[in-house]
Amino acid sequence: MTTASVLHPRSVLTVAAACFVALTAAVMALGAFPADAAVRDSLLALATPGVVAVMRILNRAGDWRVLVPGLLLLFVVFRRARARWWLWLTVMAIAPVIEGILKYLVGRSRPEDASLGYPSGHSTAAATFFGVVMFLADELPPAACAVVRALAVAMILLVGMARVILRAHWPSDVLAGIALGLALAAAAGWLASAHRSRETP
Repeated sequence: MTTASVLHPRSVLTVAAACFVALTAAVMALGAFPADAAVRDSLLALATPGVVAVMRILNRAGDWRVLVPGLLLLFVVFRRARARWWLWLTVMAIAPVIEGILKYLVGRSRPEDASLGYPSGHSTAAATFFGVVMFLADELPPAACAVVRALAVAMILLVGMARVILRAHWPSDVLAGIALGLALAAAAGWLASAHRSRETP
């Protein structure tokens, strides 16, 4: 493992948390942004039947019924996941709780119905899970680590796009979910790194 392969969880946590706080403050103060409607319209313009069908499949990568088996797979693939299984399990369990509480605190409706949508639950779940994957990947050889991380980032972005194209969320709902999920994954990664440092002679 090279220094370049290490993703620093404290830096990710700082940036993601700051983005989430700033975005949430703006949403609570202003409601929907003008950019929200513009970005949403641009993405909906891509929503051909074929694109929608693909997005419905990608959308499942933010569903807990898919992510729970995915987490079990991480325990098989990554030694560090097995060593700190309780930590990764905890962060995946608390993510939907925090996201659900925030929905009620912010109280912003989805674009096409009155149910609460900020932050996006699918985006939070996907960013938490694939964020964990990015931190665990540093035990892989550098080339494999880079590929896994690129795929993880792509999945986070694609789930976010799916939520907008499927008319479930405003883009800012998605961005907030991504920031929240990455912050949670980074916090878990930071704790794992701290435990590892204390155990290293």
